[in-house]
Amino acid sequence: MDFTGKVAIITGASRGLGRHYAREFAKRGASVAVNDVRDCSETVQAIEAEGAAGMMTETDVTSADSARAMADAVLERFGRIDVLVNNAGLYGSLNFRPFEKLDEAEWDKVMNVNVKGIWQCCKAVLPAMKQQGSGSIVNISSLAATYGMPNGLHYTASKAAVIGLTRGLAREVGRYNIRVNAVAPNVVNTDATAEVFGDKRDKVIEVTLSQQAIRRPLETADIVGAVLFLASDLNHMTTGQTLMVDGGTVML
Repeated sequence: MDFTGKVAIITGASRGLGRHYAREFAKRGASVAVNDVRDCSETVQAIEAEGAAGMMTETDVTSADSARAMADAVLERFGRIDVLVNNAGLYGSLNFRPFEKLDEAEWDKVMNVNVKGIWQCCKAVLPAMKQQGSGSIVNISSLAATYGMPNGLHYTASKAAVIGLTRGLAREVGRYNIRVNAVAPNVVNTDATAEVFGDKRDKVIEVTLSQQAIRRPLETADIVGAVLFLASDLNHMTTGQTLMVDGGTVML
């Protein structure tokens, strides 16, 4: 999977999976633009350590102006946009509790970032992709969308919306040779997972493994292959799909 000459944007890339995606695209020759509401300087350093060109923008994905400014900055620096990985999302900072105890403000915040944020970033990059006549968008959903996460209805609903957004957008932009797909991971062993489950993490992973066909925890490296494939030129005719990366928990 060679990305030489390609430009990839990774949202929510200040740490964790976002930084991992950025580094792996860089290893394969891409110029990589990263953004977050947090500082991404360490991610840019990781990109440049792979010998690739990197840049960062401070971006609020829920803001149309901020998303457009991000896309404009990337075009000014690199001249094109080939890949968008919509990784930005609320997970580690969320309060997971029974649905009747979720408040409206928290529900709206999750939907704004996890759904509206993807919509805004897609809107920002699609003009450049249409002009090129090519592009690949990879949205990050979750196993929660198809399995149904108890005590996380806001997160579950938001990630189900990502799948619907992926399908609808794929039908709209396919005529421009633009692919739109999603990846839906199971629980991944990341800092965000530790934040969510705290001292219950080991028990959660134990239960998760009992439902997987391949019984080992998912690591960040397990997700990157799916994202790279969907974004790459090896994938010409897969669009509108959601690839479950869950060790064989849900088999669609």
